[in-house]
Amino acid sequence: MITAERKPLSEIKESIAPYKKMLIVGCGSCVAECASGGEKEVGLLASALRMDAKKENRELELLEMTLDRQCVFEFIDQLTELVDEYDAVLSLGCGAGVQAVAEVFPRAIIVPALNTTFLGQTKESGLWLENCRGCGDCKLAYFAAVCPVTRCAKGLFNGPCGGSKNGNCEVDPETPCAWALIVTRLEESGRLDALATIHPPAQWSRQQGKGPRKIVREDQRI
Repeated sequence: MITAERKPLSEIKESIAPYKKMLIVGCGSCVAECASGGEKEVGLLASALRMDAKKENRELELLEMTLDRQCVFEFIDQLTELVDEYDAVLSLGCGAGVQAVAEVFPRAIIVPALNTTFLGQTKESGLWLENCRGCGDCKLAYFAAVCPVTRCAKGLFNGPCGGSKNGNCEVDPETPCAWALIVTRLEESGRLDALATIHPPAQWSRQQGKGPRKIVREDQRI
């Protein structure tokens, strides 16, 4: 899923300073899962902004709502009757959601309240880990389902650097060494001979060599 963190309240206040009537819109998918943009977080942010405005004797009217997804036009359509009634929309969606809402309502002012971070795995309650970089050329089959592009601090494709200690990365001793995990998994599954294969450098052009990427599935198009 896409993870995100809420911007500092001071930055959000600065972004919305010119507006007196705002629609605060959350997203009920990825950013809700990582506790940054769901219905609860919309309520908390709205309360903080109302209290701050009252303390500073500023006029501020807010309406809260949360869409199932901000990146899907069918859900964004729920805002159609509301957008023109407000000075701006404060979005608690990821960057893709913010841009999708702006595409549907090009004359509206869409202000992001989150900083989009990475593709994350929910490791445990309150902990999300970046395990995938969306490089467009997945090689997890060769590396025992451990991504060296993301999980190795040096992005090494053909074995460890030699600097890890006790199974942890030399760059961050609190992070497991990706190659220690790869070797252990391959050994335990009887596939250690896979390390004899030499892998060429990553094809970064598949990540963003030609600008923004897209996926087209003709069988899914109407």
